[in-house]
Amino acid sequence: MEAVLAEALLSQCPDAEALLRAVGGGEGEGAALSAERAEALRFLLERAEGAGAEKLAEAAVARCLPALLGDEASAPPPRLVRASCGLLRRCVSLGGGPLAAKVATEALEAAAAAGRRRRVSPADVEALSSVASRLEEPELLKQTVEAALRLLWDQDQEEPALLVAGRLLPALGRNHGDAAAAALGAVWDGLMAPSPPLEEPWRLNRTLLALSALSDALFSPAEGDGGGEGAPRLDARRRSGFWKAVQKGLTARDGLCRKRARYLLKRALDASEKGPGGGCRSGQEGEEGNGPCLFWWCTEKNDQLTQFWGNYILIMEILEGNQIHVIKPVLPKLNSLYEHALSEKKDCWVFHPSWHMCIYKRMFESENKTLAKEGVVHFLEIWQTKCLPTSPGFSEFVIGPLMDALSESFLYSRLPGQTVGTCPPLGMKLQAFLATFFTSLPAEEKGTFLLKFIQKMSNRHWCAVPILFFSMALAHIPPYRALDVGGLLSLRDVLQCTMITHQILLRGAAQCYLLQAAILLTDIEKVSLSDISNFIVCLRPEESLGRGTILWRKLCDWLCINDMHFRKALNFSVPQDKTLLSVHVQFLVEDYLKTPTASSEDCLMPDWSDAKLVATMIFLAADVEDIKHRTEWIELKPLLNPLLDVLLKLGTNPYISSQKSDKSLQLLLKLLQTCSRKWSSPQTDGITTLLQKSLMSATESILHFLLRRLTAHELNTISDLQRCDLYLGVLLEITSFSSMKDWKNGSSVGSFISSLINASLSNLQETSYEEEVKLGKQIQKVVSLASLSTVCEIIDQTPDLQFEFLPSVDALKTVISCTQLSCVLKKPSCMEKSSSLEETASYQGWGKIVARFIHDQWVCLNFVLNNQNISKDQNLEQFFLDEQKYPRTLHSALEAITVLPSDHVLPVFRCMKILVPKVNNLNLVWFFGLIQTGQNKAALKMNRAILSVGGECCGGLSVTAKTYKLKLIGEGMECFCSLQGEFMLKSKIHYYVNSLQHRIKNRLWQTLLVLFPKLHEDILARIVDRILQAGHSNNQASVKYLIEWSIVLILHKFPQFLQNFWDCFNYGEDQLKTSICTFLAVLSHFDTVLQNTSEKIPALKKALVVVLQWCFHHNFSVRLYALIALKKIWGMCKASFVNDFEALAPVIECSLNQAESMHGSGNAKKNWQRIQKHFFFENFHPLKDYCLETIFYTLPRLSDIAEEEWIPISKFKAFTDLPLSSTFPCSHSCTTLLDLKPSDWCQQDRGLNSSESCNERKWTDVQKKIIPWKDSMSDLDLELVFQDRTTKLGKSNSKLIVVASLLDKPTNLGGLCRTCEIFGVSALIVGSLHYTNDKQFQYLSVSAEQWLSLIEVKPFQLVDYLEQKKIEGYTIIGVEQTAKSCDLTEYCFPEKSLLLLGNEHEGIPANLIQQLDTCVEIPQQGVIRSLNVHVSGALLIWEYTRQQIVKEKKSR
Repeated sequence: MEAVLAEALLSQCPDAEALLRAVGGGEGEGAALSAERAEALRFLLERAEGAGAEKLAEAAVARCLPALLGDEASAPPPRLVRASCGLLRRCVSLGGGPLAAKVATEALEAAAAAGRRRRVSPADVEALSSVASRLEEPELLKQTVEAALRLLWDQDQEEPALLVAGRLLPALGRNHGDAAAAALGAVWDGLMAPSPPLEEPWRLNRTLLALSALSDALFSPAEGDGGGEGAPRLDARRRSGFWKAVQKGLTARDGLCRKRARYLLKRALDASEKGPGGGCRSGQEGEEGNGPCLFWWCTEKNDQLTQFWGNYILIMEILEGNQIHVIKPVLPKLNSLYEHALSEKKDCWVFHPSWHMCIYKRMFESENKTLAKEGVVHFLEIWQTKCLPTSPGFSEFVIGPLMDALSESFLYSRLPGQTVGTCPPLGMKLQAFLATFFTSLPAEEKGTFLLKFIQKMSNRHWCAVPILFFSMALAHIPPYRALDVGGLLSLRDVLQCTMITHQILLRGAAQCYLLQAAILLTDIEKVSLSDISNFIVCLRPEESLGRGTILWRKLCDWLCINDMHFRKALNFSVPQDKTLLSVHVQFLVEDYLKTPTASSEDCLMPDWSDAKLVATMIFLAADVEDIKHRTEWIELKPLLNPLLDVLLKLGTNPYISSQKSDKSLQLLLKLLQTCSRKWSSPQTDGITTLLQKSLMSATESILHFLLRRLTAHELNTISDLQRCDLYLGVLLEITSFSSMKDWKNGSSVGSFISSLINASLSNLQETSYEEEVKLGKQIQKVVSLASLSTVCEIIDQTPDLQFEFLPSVDALKTVISCTQLSCVLKKPSCMEKSSSLEETASYQGWGKIVARFIHDQWVCLNFVLNNQNISKDQNLEQFFLDEQKYPRTLHSALEAITVLPSDHVLPVFRCMKILVPKVNNLNLVWFFGLIQTGQNKAALKMNRAILSVGGECCGGLSVTAKTYKLKLIGEGMECFCSLQGEFMLKSKIHYYVNSLQHRIKNRLWQTLLVLFPKLHEDILARIVDRILQAGHSNNQASVKYLIEWSIVLILHKFPQFLQNFWDCFNYGEDQLKTSICTFLAVLSHFDTVLQNTSEKIPALKKALVVVLQWCFHHNFSVRLYALIALKKIWGMCKASFVNDFEALAPVIECSLNQAESMHGSGNAKKNWQRIQKHFFFENFHPLKDYCLETIFYTLPRLSDIAEEEWIPISKFKAFTDLPLSSTFPCSHSCTTLLDLKPSDWCQQDRGLNSSESCNERKWTDVQKKIIPWKDSMSDLDLELVFQDRTTKLGKSNSKLIVVASLLDKPTNLGGLCRTCEIFGVSALIVGSLHYTNDKQFQYLSVSAEQWLSLIEVKPFQLVDYLEQKKIEGYTIIGVEQTAKSCDLTEYCFPEKSLLLLGNEHEGIPANLIQQLDTCVEIPQQGVIRSLNVHVSGALLIWEYTRQQIVKEKKSR
């Protein structure tokens, strides 16, 4: 219609310019140009011919440009921009190159001015894009290309940059002028520029967008075979930069980038397959130019290449689905890729291996964790099966994407059939892979790869499990001298990374493996003993490198064998009778003890690492000497003499600097602690004997020094508290040595203990009358109480010395028994006013000091309580006889638990253990009550695996189950105190099996069962109703069993609570709908309940009455539970000869017989048989099975709780220091529960809220189908309808066009056609009209094609069609998930909208995405990534229709 009107106007109006002014609007050029007038001008110019057409074009440009290139304040609307650009294209086609140059010049000037303001308008870019293909002047083309590239790489100008990539650059590529080739080359150079790098996501996105838009120009056929200088056009296939961009895009995180990369790959393959003969090759990417090309094509191998790339693209497209069940069948094709990629001799790569790495990287970064694990496993296994040749890219891939993927702890889970404690399969595969891969590397690359691998381990924060397996893999690499000083430093950094984790077993095992790796991989000729010692000092002796362990002996052997091969310092000579190690250690000791006579930093403690290093190296030198010479330790005396000289002067020389005395005592303490560890045997260890003999002479001096420092008010700053710890640590070790044989200074130690007790008590009891609290006084109190706490530990640890009989010890007990517990140490006023370096050096805040003070109080009290039978003091006897003292002490204990950190609460628990009679089991519950959350399940599994390996893996690990107890008892107690009460009885309505909520509730009810023997009647009277209320909750099966068991035990022991139990059946149906099965299950154990009651007959009558009413309930599950209870209770009635129910006896017997002989093989009979065989009703006995094993292992196992929550009985038996009561055994060996397997019947908490009530049909809301029109009309009416069809199709009010040319399934097209007709879509665009003859199409369309305008547009015609519709003012909307997609619920559809639907499998091709004005996606809540294309289209069509209906209503 518009074309007819345009021709009529031109034929009737002789003055074309006047017509143009009239249509353009207004007399002056300054009048605003609307989108409608711009479209009208374009229609006129499309019909204009002759000499005057060029003048009309110039006039139209003059009218159009001001509206298009306006300033920022008057930015034109999108429809006006599209209409104006369409007008400019027509004008330029009429005016030629000069007019195009004029438009381009003005557009460039406008863009340059806007660029200076950092706000380039998209209209400027659109104007340039409209005329770029017609530019002829080389200089103008150059300026346009430079402006386009400058805008393309401007990160702040996102929208204009995308328009440049999607519109302007393709327009330049379509230029056919003389300078076109140069312009295209300049565009290519700009796209492949190294800066900004392709690693930047925004740069990669814009590059791929531009390459996709330029694909027609980049893959045009070239003349000649070689594509050399004679080729008139650019061929991207021959450029390595293009393939690097494609590979980056294939592994990008943005799905749109990946789609564009796949599109470019397909275009390149299509051009290679259909292009002229001779093939092509990209640039060489191997070392020195002799490696495989990134891409090559040869006509002779066309079939092989087609098969390889076909499988490759198929795999990459399938990976987009993220669904493992779809991807797994395709994975064998990945193996076939290797068959094609390797040469016939399997010794080199035919295809570049980076293409395979793209597949693996895509799998590693998948959102589907199962797929990510599958990719990792496949890559690790392929090296074992294919024996692949090496490539530099593989080393980078292993250090990069593979290590990143292996950082996830979930990968290291056990397989379903594996037992607890076995190493995960992935850990073993990683170990074998790294050894194989490292062996296959060339010798010149091994050192570099290993260094980068270790540096990657230290450059990020790893979880405990992955770093353990990396360390294990390093330790199993074949011996090779690859690490120099830098490698050792990197290994030390990794060691420091392992210290972050709180998983002690994993931390220690990782240290052991890293030390083994250092022994195997260090190049001894490039490192010195100083480098070795700096590495060893990072290992913790108590966790890994303990003296006497297997790892220690390995290290000694390695040092002994390579003693003279380590790199020596200049002017460093070694006597013939000495080892290099002993000379080095002698130098270390002398240098360590050299300190300046005066130092400004004497107030601060020296670093402990120096003392640790020197002590460790002394023992290593000693053991290496023993291995090499079998000496009598004569050579060790020179190592210890400098230390002994200082120690002998401590007590007599008051002028020794504080730093020197601290360093000597630090070294002494480290030496003594190493000797006292459990791996050393004092009877046969020569160095221990030497230390003992040497220490005898210095003991008097050391004790005199310690007594003076601890009691003479010399420690009065916060930093002195660290010195206090040092002195008390030395005292502990000296007293432990004094208990050995041949020790002659026992009396001096006893005298020291007495003096220390008296002086400390005097300091504590000293009363201050000063109003201001001074720091020195408070610090001295902390030091005195810490000294008393240490004395208590010494007396307990050295019973042979009989220190407990000293008179001062009785005084200590008396004072402690009368001391107010958990008293707070007041904060000094000076700390509130100012803070000096001394005050903040050791402790951050006064709270830690107060916590230490309270902790020491409870240590002393625990000593008093443990030694109450030894004392003869009458005051102490009165303390133990005062029953009112215990509740107050327990109350103070609870207060201390709330204040103290978890590592300080153990002495409080020990006191509670003594004060609360026979509560050993409670400690076990606290310890084993730690809930395993998702974050530490993997670490827990690896703890078990490490313990199962033992020796070499654990190394010197002294952290056994007892050490765990010290840390976790406090955490378990905090968990118990915080979660008890209402949380144990009530929770949210629904929680999932094995969820954190489920496991916490399960652990709390286990705790209640363990505590049950200690619960008296008065306690139960307060909580029995709350326990019964818990039965009303919707609980998981394991929690139900524990609740039912608890109720049975309570009613058995205290029958007086039976009435509370009967009251539970009196609630309404709404409350009983989730609980009735719980209480009926309790009645199934009614024989146990009635054992202790004297009134059995009334109780049986009551139970029978209660059960009978539920046997006829409409819910099947309730009837089953009621019948189980009825069977038990009726048997008890018959055994007790209860005759009050003779009238009901036939009914009861009939009901039970009918249940036993249910006919048929349906679910009713099966469920009755299954519930009778369930362990809780057939095998479980509430009294005989009451033991720790049933509570913590058997019931969880039979309840399908996660295996991590099972606690085997061996864990309890390991705690020999916590004896169990004979009335509470660990296990019952005669029970049959241990042999059972989990049942397929699970107690249901559905009750009355069953599915039966939900399935009732509501016939009041019947679906009403419209009768098809052809069944309701006569033949005459049908003829009238078809005659009127043309009129009907032309009167659609909607301006929505749906383009479905990419769809190829008739079912989707038929359903979409029906939807479009229903909602009045103006036109449906299909790829072929032949689809309408398909029976599937017709079945779903139900004749909608007769009422809808169908237009055929082939897929290859879509680019031109969309451009045309854009000129006509339509907004092109794509249904696609991209990073910039709009949410359908937030998008406002323009009136003229064109909806482009993607293909069922590939979506919208990359070359069409840049034609879109916007992408709209449908918000999703589920797991599956996408909807069916017909459903997606229907949702968007309805949303468009809904918005238009709303607009019409508002306009009315």
